[in-house]
Amino acid sequence: MKRLNKKTGIAIFTAVMAILAVIILVYHNPLANPQDELLKKVIACVLIVAAVIAFIRLYDKITVLPVELYQNRRLIWKLAKSDFKKRYAGSYMGAFWAMVQPVITVAMYWVVFVIIFPNRTGYASGGVEGVPYILFLTAGLVPWFYFSEALTSAMVSLLEYNYLVKKVVFKISILPIIKIIAATFIHAFFVLVLLIVAALNGYYPSLYILQGFYYSFCMFVFVLALSYTTCSVVIFFRDLQSIVNIFLQVGMWATPVLWNINDFPMKLQMIVKINPLVYIVEGYRSAVYGKQWFWEDFYSTVYFWIITVVLFGIGALIFKKLKIHFADIM
Repeated sequence: MKRLNKKTGIAIFTAVMAILAVIILVYHNPLANPQDELLKKVIACVLIVAAVIAFIRLYDKITVLPVELYQNRRLIWKLAKSDFKKRYAGSYMGAFWAMVQPVITVAMYWVVFVIIFPNRTGYASGGVEGVPYILFLTAGLVPWFYFSEALTSAMVSLLEYNYLVKKVVFKISILPIIKIIAATFIHAFFVLVLLIVAALNGYYPSLYILQGFYYSFCMFVFVLALSYTTCSVVIFFRDLQSIVNIFLQVGMWATPVLWNINDFPMKLQMIVKINPLVYIVEGYRSAVYGKQWFWEDFYSTVYFWIITVVLFGIGALIFKKLKIHFADIM
């Protein structure tokens, strides 16, 4: 894949953003508060303008990573499979252990909130009448486990493969995505568990389940966007690992994994939805039992992708600026 001519690349990106801005301005939700809808339109357009300006000024730096990832796609797939096998090579039960801990976690929450405190079931599934709490809980924990595993493993990818970082000819930009793909293998198993839990509770796969692939892709890209910043900074600031672990513990409670966002006033919901993970977690639930397509939540979809693209751009800039020092620090 050859890099596009700079003028062509900028023209394509600007055209796509302009079309997106027009769609946002034309879109109208008759059920929404006019003031809230206007605010969302203004914020979205401001973010789009900022993204276009940044892309024009930093085109050469931002486009390096996508090109390298595409050019090394076969090597990435090969190394991801190798990484997954290597992780459990010394264990008799192999990848089974990676699956046991999250399953036990789900079971513990189910025992606490359904068996010991059964009144919590109605609270957690409020707004989704008849949905068992175990299904509500599993649909929230599956994407969260994916995010947690992928982010932590991608963050230390350069440290783990430090011998490759010191090789001049090796494209170290592919290391974070290798870890994320390896985490995706485990995630596929948990999606299967989620579908089994749904079926046992009377919710069988429908056409809506297909958007599970979309939301998994959203999580993949979002973690990738974050990982280029975290894997670069952690080399110089090792305490970042502890900070991220604390963030993950707090973040699970700040994200509607265990609780239902619909139980709160609309104003508070808007504040909570600033967190891009809310879009994905709620999306998994929509795919399993919510009966809602992702494009029906128009502003959340636009917001998520704008934020993700911006984060990827920031990560690409930080990675490019710091990578010349990686080999010296390790």
